[in-house]
Amino acid sequence: MKALSLFSGGLDSQLAVALIKEQDIEVMGIHFTTPFFSGSQEISKAAQDLGIEFLDIDISDDYIPRVLLNPVYGYGKNFNPCIDCHAYMLNTAGNLMEKLGASFIITGEVVGQRPMSQNRSALNAVDKLSGFKGYVVRPLSGKLLDETLPEREGWIEREKLLDVNGRGRIRQMELADKYGLKDYPSPAGGCLLTESNFANRLRHILHLVNEPSSQQMQILRLGRHFYISDGILLVVGRNRSENQRLENIVLDSDLLLKVADRPGPLAAVRCMKNELTRHDLEYAASIVARYSDAKQEPQAQIKVFSKSQGEIEILTIKPLPAADVPPSV
Repeated sequence: MKALSLFSGGLDSQLAVALIKEQDIEVMGIHFTTPFFSGSQEISKAAQDLGIEFLDIDISDDYIPRVLLNPVYGYGKNFNPCIDCHAYMLNTAGNLMEKLGASFIITGEVVGQRPMSQNRSALNAVDKLSGFKGYVVRPLSGKLLDETLPEREGWIEREKLLDVNGRGRIRQMELADKYGLKDYPSPAGGCLLTESNFANRLRHILHLVNEPSSQQMQILRLGRHFYISDGILLVVGRNRSENQRLENIVLDSDLLLKVADRPGPLAAVRCMKNELTRHDLEYAASIVARYSDAKQEPQAQIKVFSKSQGEIEILTIKPLPAADVPPSV
């Protein structure tokens, strides 16, 4: 008997796996990736430490039009379609069960842990919307929920499920000690759609592009964002790590800016609505110079280049005074 686990690598999902494995059920962990929540080496290591198979699946191309832009149950406080998102993940996992030789699905959800998306009503809505109602087991709160098909069929014992409830973490910490779980992240949302700053950036993009691709959205995670004119976005890296990540995810059509002879950030200019004017380019370059070691110099040399064309030109520009830097998004 095998179960598929929606596996985030957090403590709750690790405990759900441990509880089901204790009932002699084989478990395979599945983690879904989008521009808003993504896998990491820590997640795959957590699966390895638990002794389970692990799959990381990018669902972006289907998730964005079906869930993000058209949620049945709407959004939470920011741009988070939590009920639709959970249902979509369960549906996707459910459709994989036969192919992967699994009979049911488990999650680390706890009743009452998140008041809006993990109350009994919301969990029931998620199950119904997923198309796999009855096949979803939540081991940490199973005794507080309706009996599932795996329980009715005798695949698992309901008495070995738990009745964890609410936002407290004491019982989970005790269980972590019992199962020898040490490497787990602190509890957090994990989804950028729940963060107001990211949601605001996303709204700006959607105002300019009806259905942006996953690749277009990757840039929302990085840097300082400035709209230097209508539909012209400037993203300025904040540190070396962001500079490297920004260079890896820019589009061939993006222009890159960097001070040629001083340490400073890498920046990307993306045109989403109107064409880039000379004034726009020079204004963007002056902002980039402001965040470099050339900010006190009378002039800075800004290299303009792209992935597709290489170096295009060198601009001689006056760094923008701090008081004149536009507000970031």
